[in-house]
Amino acid sequence: MSDWQPSASLDTLRLRARLNASLRDFFATRGVLEVETPVLSAAGNTEPNIASFSLAFSGHRDAGPSQRWLRTSPEYPLKRLLAAGLGDCYELGRVFRDGEAGGRHNPEFTMLEWYRVGWDHRRLAEEAALLVQSALRLVGRSAGVRHVSYRGLFREALGLDPMRADVPVLREALGDIGVVDAAGLTRDDWLDLLMSHRIQPQFAADQLLVLHDYPASQCMLARVRDDDGDPHDPVPVAERFELFLGPLELANGYHELADAAEQGARFERERAARATRGDALPPVDTRLLAALDAGLPDCAGVALGVDRLLMALLGTVCIADVVAFDFRRA
Repeated sequence: MSDWQPSASLDTLRLRARLNASLRDFFATRGVLEVETPVLSAAGNTEPNIASFSLAFSGHRDAGPSQRWLRTSPEYPLKRLLAAGLGDCYELGRVFRDGEAGGRHNPEFTMLEWYRVGWDHRRLAEEAALLVQSALRLVGRSAGVRHVSYRGLFREALGLDPMRADVPVLREALGDIGVVDAAGLTRDDWLDLLMSHRIQPQFAADQLLVLHDYPASQCMLARVRDDDGDPHDPVPVAERFELFLGPLELANGYHELADAAEQGARFERERAARATRGDALPPVDTRLLAALDAGLPDCAGVALGVDRLLMALLGTVCIADVVAFDFRRA
């Protein structure tokens, strides 16, 4: 195939158009407002495992710093809109992440992110599953839904407690997966390796799995609840969920943290982790912190990878198969 031609088939591009239309219809019938927020920001993503693109603005400096960051998610401006009183909203658009190119990753991709006021992560997870089920109908497929806690899944799949097991136990459970550079790996890194190499590959292809209530150390931008409900050994958990179709992760959602001081402290911990590794230090989004301080309503939000969803609909493991021109052809 010549490099000028699309990496996806024309039928796939037509399916993408139908999917986008169905997503907008899904939210229109539920009264969720579509919005557009900036792609360029004066602040960046401080999360240690996500790398942001940056560029320099060459015009007049009246508008602030010349260095701008391409968004990795529309999360921060969407939360500012929520704090301003807009209500339920979503955005369907392009996001950018440096260093992520390969079979399942493209440096630019399409993300669907939406927020529901007055909802928690468990209720939003149910809606996310409904959305994916409606998308599956576009290709004549269906999938049942299973809800399970992070702790419950590890106990079931590996016979260990992810909230209590120490690193040697996690390493032993991982077994031989090839070369793993253990230097600098945290306990959460070992849990992630167990999930990706030992647990996810066993997920049923025709099942939507909602995995909820993650370890508190993996809270990201989620609230932390003091008690996971275990009658014998309760532990704190992050009110967070991920949605999988078969082994493919599609979405990540939170019962959103609304505490500005706690969010600011998390940002600084992330920047410290980046500094230790010698990574770039994007500026903290102080406007988001100001919005949280002004009052973010109780809400839940979720980000879903649309390209990942298309991959799942078509049964491919290659992102180039679902985008018009992948990174090599862009």
